[in-house]
Amino acid sequence: MANKKKKKISKKRATTSSISKGGWQERDPNFAREQARYDEPIPSRELILEVLRDYAAPMSFAALTGELQVKGQSRRHALKTRLRAMTRDAQIICNRRDEYCLVDLIPLVTGRVSGHRDGYGFLVPDDGSDDIYLSSRQMREVMHGDRAAVRVRGFDRRGRPDGAIAEVLEHANTLVPGRLVREHGVGFVIPDNPRLTHRIIIPKGAAAKARDHEMVVAQITSPPTAEAEAIGRVVEVLGSPDKPGLATEIAMRSHGLPWDWPGAVAAQAAKLPKRVPSTAKRGREDMRELPLVTIDGEDARDFDDAVYCKATKSGFQLIVAIADVSHYVLPGSALDEEAHERGTSVYFPDRVVPMLPEALSNELCSLKPKVDRLAMVCDMRISAEGKVTRAKFSEAVIRSHARLTYTQVGAALGGDRKAQSALEPHVRSNVQALHAMYRVMAKARRRRGAIDFDMPQLRAELDDQGRITGFAVAERNDAHKLIEEAMIAANVQAAKFLKRHRIPALYRRHDVPDEDRIESLREFLRSVNLRLASTSKLKPGDLRRLLEQARGREDAELIETVVLRSMSLAIYHPISDGHFGLALADYAHFTSPIRRYPDLLVHRGIRHVLRGGKARDFAYDRQRMEQLGKHCSATERRADEATREVMDWLKCELMADHVGDHFDAVVTGVTNFGVFVQLADSRVEGLVHVTALGQDYFVHQPELHRLVGRSSGMTYSLADRLRVQVAKVDMEARRIDFELVEGGGRSSTRGRGKRRRGARGR
Repeated sequence: MANKKKKKISKKRATTSSISKGGWQERDPNFAREQARYDEPIPSRELILEVLRDYAAPMSFAALTGELQVKGQSRRHALKTRLRAMTRDAQIICNRRDEYCLVDLIPLVTGRVSGHRDGYGFLVPDDGSDDIYLSSRQMREVMHGDRAAVRVRGFDRRGRPDGAIAEVLEHANTLVPGRLVREHGVGFVIPDNPRLTHRIIIPKGAAAKARDHEMVVAQITSPPTAEAEAIGRVVEVLGSPDKPGLATEIAMRSHGLPWDWPGAVAAQAAKLPKRVPSTAKRGREDMRELPLVTIDGEDARDFDDAVYCKATKSGFQLIVAIADVSHYVLPGSALDEEAHERGTSVYFPDRVVPMLPEALSNELCSLKPKVDRLAMVCDMRISAEGKVTRAKFSEAVIRSHARLTYTQVGAALGGDRKAQSALEPHVRSNVQALHAMYRVMAKARRRRGAIDFDMPQLRAELDDQGRITGFAVAERNDAHKLIEEAMIAANVQAAKFLKRHRIPALYRRHDVPDEDRIESLREFLRSVNLRLASTSKLKPGDLRRLLEQARGREDAELIETVVLRSMSLAIYHPISDGHFGLALADYAHFTSPIRRYPDLLVHRGIRHVLRGGKARDFAYDRQRMEQLGKHCSATERRADEATREVMDWLKCELMADHVGDHFDAVVTGVTNFGVFVQLADSRVEGLVHVTALGQDYFVHQPELHRLVGRSSGMTYSLADRLRVQVAKVDMEARRIDFELVEGGGRSSTRGRGKRRRGARGR
């Protein structure tokens, strides 16, 4: 046994000796890439992983810097930052002794914790395998959003993998917004996010003069453990729960959205020129005379895209010019690091949290009219059948000739003479050509079977103080659709260009829905007398034809919602596996680099090729793109969740003034504990609990999406129309409870047979 141990140590020393022959620069095959990115380059991720693998044991930071011969405080600090990023990306684990380990050499599963309001949770593994159940006991030492390493110890009674926390890799909740309460002289912050079920103890003197029941932000000074609750201190007092704009303030902090600019970013933004320097225009194609126009919403300020179209003998020439953000935001810069961290701009009802400072997003990069701007241009030839036959990318300098709005263009296209005459002749001909191009492209879209969701978008209406006054439905017109079609065409060509040149990139991937979702959709459709085509493999055209059949029905919007919910989540990924919803083989995001980081990466790839670069000397490799894809997909979900929470808050805030009022509603969901309804006018959703459906025992029939009373035969199904009143509004839980109005139902013969709708509370 002693001899074996001796041999192992000898082998490790030999490996160490081979690494230490020269500095890391000599051994790192990616040194040139690191040198191009940073003023003070550090070892690449690939070399760090190689050293850890060769060492064959966990390594401390001191041991790792010694092996790599990394010298100097700034380089050691940068290496520490890289190791944290590698831990975040699940390439390595830092154990309880602060040693770095390779993930694939230890029997643990790494992932992110997803908490449930009832106390238990799940680990969502990084490798995409099945979620691992975490009991409420295991959840004592982790919080929703934390990254952890879990040991699978068996299966629970439902057959789910059952896990035990081995290591907490990253605490995601440094700052937690919530309500301050005091019990028996002890202060607690109850997190606003219901997935965070830990109370945070606030010691005496750490409440920052916040009053009882005020909303505050607590900084966690001691994370929870298996034996103790989290401890923190109040670092910000947000105010009373009815303060205007509070919902957005809470959402930004709950989801960790960066909203202020670090000093280095602000300093870099302050140094940007007010107008495009003449030196930046050199070597670019001059398109300033081309009558490009922007078409956006009335309140838009960041104009990403400008378009121009004209009819040709064989079809159309379509030019899409996109703000050249990549010229100003360089890899590794403070601006780039912050844009990467944010991932996307976030649009709340009362404000925008931009990905880039306003000096770029609203000024230097925004394609304002009558001023010179740098752009990445996609020049396409489109046949009379709506097929792109040729495309060319170029770096250009442009000048938008007009700033148009969707309302203005929609009115002109609809025959409004006043709107038409307001457009200059060359602008009017451009708009008319764009509309003709859209009609051709829309036919091609229909032929290939792309799914055409046309659901109304809900917009919150606020008064001057920022209080909710109501919700309005923003209808789409042909102006929205023609811009959408132009952007899709440019996105497709960007994806094809990068794929053709084999440049590592992020593609927008939308997979076929999984079998379970398809089967659930089929069950729902049977309950509303519709049928999905039975084919060996679901095609987008099958769903498109289904939606066309549903148009004109009373429940058309509900059917469209259920179909949308059955879709897979679109993600960013370095492999182009197509976009199911759009029925496209290749698709990438190219058209919004001001507000989406993946678009900026696509621009960098295209620029690299235009300037003679090859895949081998591009600043990013496939592995790095995979990490970026996961990060950008996560920041997109974070933004969606944050904005949805604010809308839910505003809906509750609006309904709080309508308790007892009556509304028409439609059933949008059926569960064993009641039915979910949506108000017809405002689109506000809430629950009619099963106890409020009548004095009966109700049986849930999930395959038919309905509840049936055992004694009365009373039936509640999807798309049923009811008369309800607001019974209760719970702001903390973001929940609205409804009750049925006496005599508020009606009879119907829709479906398999005659059935009664709407309980009368008996």
